[in-house]
Amino acid sequence: MKKKWLVMVLAMFTLMAYPVSAFAAEGPTSPELLIGLDTTFTFLAFILVFFMQAGFAMLEAGSVRMKNAGHVAGKTVLTLAIASLCFWAVGFGIGFGNDGGNGFFGTTGFLFGGDSTGSSFESLAFSDVTLNVKFLFQMAFAAVSLAIVSGGMAERAKLSVYIIFGILFSVLIYPVVAHWVWGGGWLAELGMQDYAGSTVVHLTGATAAVVATILLKPRLGKFNKEGKPVIIPGHNQVFTVLGVIILWVGWFGFNPGSALSPMGGLFGHVALTTNIAAAAGGLAALIASWLYFGKSDIPAMLNGVLAALVAITGACAFVEPWAAIIIGLVAGAFTFMTSQWLERAGLDDPIYAFSVHGIAGMWGALSTGLFAAPRLVEAVGVGKAGLFYGGGLHQLGVQALGVAGTFAFVAVLSFIILYVMKMAIGIRVTEEEELMGLDISEHGTYGYPEQMKLIAESESKTLKH
Repeated sequence: MKKKWLVMVLAMFTLMAYPVSAFAAEGPTSPELLIGLDTTFTFLAFILVFFMQAGFAMLEAGSVRMKNAGHVAGKTVLTLAIASLCFWAVGFGIGFGNDGGNGFFGTTGFLFGGDSTGSSFESLAFSDVTLNVKFLFQMAFAAVSLAIVSGGMAERAKLSVYIIFGILFSVLIYPVVAHWVWGGGWLAELGMQDYAGSTVVHLTGATAAVVATILLKPRLGKFNKEGKPVIIPGHNQVFTVLGVIILWVGWFGFNPGSALSPMGGLFGHVALTTNIAAAAGGLAALIASWLYFGKSDIPAMLNGVLAALVAITGACAFVEPWAAIIIGLVAGAFTFMTSQWLERAGLDDPIYAFSVHGIAGMWGALSTGLFAAPRLVEAVGVGKAGLFYGGGLHQLGVQALGVAGTFAFVAVLSFIILYVMKMAIGIRVTEEEELMGLDISEHGTYGYPEQMKLIAESESKTLKH
């Protein structure tokens, strides 16, 4: 019997190997094989970036109170739905369509229909990956940026406001910035270095998030009568740890996947710099929290990992491994310090979206102006060497201009949209609804129905006594 199983297994492997051998006989330079390989690689990267939404669900749900956990987790699915449809209809065309020389937004490729010639998307012609898969990959990036906005609205924004703003963000805000840097726009012409989106994805999402946070004002009970912040812990730290691990894994689709090909050494280099920067950021934030609190803080460490990943996202293809460690260390420590400072200043950012994605995104963008290595700049073909390699202040100036321009554009447009909604329909739930929790007030059921029932009964008995 064992021999029969062995023969069957060997026969299966022989049949599976036959097509590979047939392709190999044609030679590794076969155009069809290379296009198929690059397309498959990019599709797998898309799956990793798409699955990052599971990481956001765990991270954000674990970071809020139990009465809002189901609402926050469910919004990640809503994020995917909004981004998928809006980016298909309008966003992809504005972000990557031909702009006719205006340098600010694309004007072709709307209601994307899988244009196989790519004539409407000249900015994506550098790769032979099929256009449908390029669309999916870029759509997943748009969804990540929108997910960051969700964090700034946590625990007090109306669901309808997130839907309306999410639609406008996906068609008017994110695609415009994407076009500036990746779609052949004015920042691309200047040579801005943002390999996988420290500015385009993370700073854009974080800027919209902080505007929402300011207009929504703090959660009930976040600050005492003296104006000092009150700690509102998340309900499940294990969820947040799992969320960060998922996001860390997903980042290997985010950064290395942006090569759109496994061929050559760039893909492996990006994977290396991404990983060691994240490790350095987690350690730096943990040490910073230890020095500040006198105890090591796990949420601080988790945010340090994410901040380092955000920072290295734009620089991963341009810097050497030693520079990636420095970028991660600075991002982790600085994010912890700024999150504490902003909270003391009166900003109630439940998941520290602006510190983790905004400030770290700014640092990541500026870091290439310091650390971009000549050999890597030549390999990527974007911009010039950094200051520490004798490149002068040129690249640093381009990066600073990109950061300032992106922040100003996103902040102004986000403020206008949200302020108009605030005046017209209101953007925050009522005090009663906020105290009840958004799970029950927005959806009619709790994410933890049995536990919340016990809590309600306990509170009722306390009030009677």
